[in-house]
Amino acid sequence: MNVYGVVGWKNAGKTTLMEKLVAEISGRGLTVSTVKHAHHAFDIDHEGKDSWRHRAAGAREVLVCASQRWALMSELRGLPEPPLSELLAQLSPVDLVLVEGYKRDRHAKVEAWRAATGAPLIAREDPTVRAVASNDPVEGVALPLLPLDDAAAIADFILSDLGLR
Repeated sequence: MNVYGVVGWKNAGKTTLMEKLVAEISGRGLTVSTVKHAHHAFDIDHEGKDSWRHRAAGAREVLVCASQRWALMSELRGLPEPPLSELLAQLSPVDLVLVEGYKRDRHAKVEAWRAATGAPLIAREDPTVRAVASNDPVEGVALPLLPLDDAAAIADFILSDLGLR
């Protein structure tokens, strides 16, 4: 499975870029899935609903299915967070998996960067960052600089880097 990441610090534009990349790449006829790393607790379930009650009762996994979608929720119940490779193995085969976050993992990445955040460039320290997507000048990095707001150009770069063009 082809995997490519979008990394960057808070407020760099990662989620907006991911959204645009999914639309751009799937619009070209490729199948795309995503993985999003969260640094905080989250819930896709609602207290009192049947599936929530199953989890609250102690179920390790709860699968909910309806005519439009299905979702599998897995409770770690004290186990460590699984590595990205384990999560990727749970996905159905697609042409490309875009990963938001997981900046310390070793897959190829594009870094979303905005000078206004004051955050340093990850690309300076991480050889897996293959390009920087920014609308600001970037000094001292010998990588392609792509316009942050040009999803088509960034998609071209990713697909070319993966040999999918």
